[in-house]
Amino acid sequence: MSLRTRLLVALLGLVAAGLLVAGIVTYSSLRSFLLERVDQQLREARGPVALTLASTQIPGVPGQPGGSQGPPNLPPGTYGEVRDSQGVVLNKISFAYGNETQPTPRLPSPLPGASAQAGVTTLFDTSATGGHGPAFRVLVQPFPDAQRILIVAEPLTETTQTMDRLLGIETLVFALVLAGLAVAAWLLIKHDLHPLEAMADTAGEIAAGDLTQRVTPAEPRTEVGRLGLSLNAMLEQIEVAFAERAATEEKLRRFLADASHELRTPLTSIRGYAEVFERGAKDDPEDLATAMRRIEEESRRMGVMVDELLLLARLGEGRVPEREPVDLARVVADAVGDARAADGVRDISLEAPAEVVVTGDEHQLRQVVANLLGNARQHTPPDCPVHVRLLSESGDAVLEVADEGPGLTPEVAAQVFEPFYRADKSRARQSGGAGLGLAIVAAIVEAHGGSVALRTQPGDGATFSVRLPLSSSQM
Repeated sequence: MSLRTRLLVALLGLVAAGLLVAGIVTYSSLRSFLLERVDQQLREARGPVALTLASTQIPGVPGQPGGSQGPPNLPPGTYGEVRDSQGVVLNKISFAYGNETQPTPRLPSPLPGASAQAGVTTLFDTSATGGHGPAFRVLVQPFPDAQRILIVAEPLTETTQTMDRLLGIETLVFALVLAGLAVAAWLLIKHDLHPLEAMADTAGEIAAGDLTQRVTPAEPRTEVGRLGLSLNAMLEQIEVAFAERAATEEKLRRFLADASHELRTPLTSIRGYAEVFERGAKDDPEDLATAMRRIEEESRRMGVMVDELLLLARLGEGRVPEREPVDLARVVADAVGDARAADGVRDISLEAPAEVVVTGDEHQLRQVVANLLGNARQHTPPDCPVHVRLLSESGDAVLEVADEGPGLTPEVAAQVFEPFYRADKSRARQSGGAGLGLAIVAAIVEAHGGSVALRTQPGDGATFSVRLPLSSSQM
């Protein structure tokens, strides 16, 4: 059963129950009111009926001695009877006010209230004699001192007609209200559920793969609108997550392709020199030395590349580096000294305070500084100066490695921290490495809770800036 049908059935059921209760209460109240009025009429009729029954000749009453007219204030069909204490009927009368024969009440035996105390009346309903005719309301009042029992009955013809008419009206109103409500509720529910149906259609399109779809309405005024806002926010996150996953998968595919390509180069060289060795280089000392040297160099280069890949993999797993105080000023000074020793021609300046303490892994932080300096040396002319500066700023240690080289375009600068990326595609691997240095720098800095950035313009050199949180003792 659909939601629309369930809502309609529930609404009609509740309204029907309410109308039924209201009808029962109205019917019962009106019947009780009418019976009270009949009871009052019966009490008022006791005197006239008793006087009439006590007369030997009843003037004006058809069916009675004399045939004269009886009391004019009693309803037609009023019945009176007097019995003795043994229940024997002594006299009875039916006020017809005409020639037609009026039905009489069927009085049960024993008679209710016959043995009651003086002045106590008993009221009850009964049917007509023979089962044909209206019901009667009966009043029984005993007179123990006179050993008589007075019975007065009045037909409930008007009461029954009134109640039947009320029942017909209530049934008609009940049917009309339910029919009108069913139509109105169906239209209203259909209108209000239309946005949900639209959402279902949109969800089907999204499930088919179109993540750009959005549900409507999406507004805070209604519950459905708020649902639309929540669904659209969720879809935004899902679309972003899928885009990020696609980008990650693309990076992974490119990473694997680049890694395979980079590893294949030294393996090809090793395989080639091994074939040269087999073809006779082992008999020539000079060729043998050359082959062994090249095999060793390519093996060492491949080993460095594998170590760098393993480091990137470990950093990518989110492993937290060792946490211990590290004097970054000493690490930077050592790295600058090593670079000056390796490149005696280049001017490498250093500006740093006596001590800057951060928390982290000293070996990894040394690798960060060494990679930045190595990157500046590899990508600038030999006579291009390199400026290294270390300072404390806003609770962070800031390391800047700047060169006065040719700089980078914005397109290249946006990709320099990606693995295996090279700005110069024609650069030989023997002089340029595998393109993992800056990727390792970014991964290590991020693992230490810091950030790395590049400021560069073509012709203005490049400045790499690393920010690391200072140790609590330095803040």
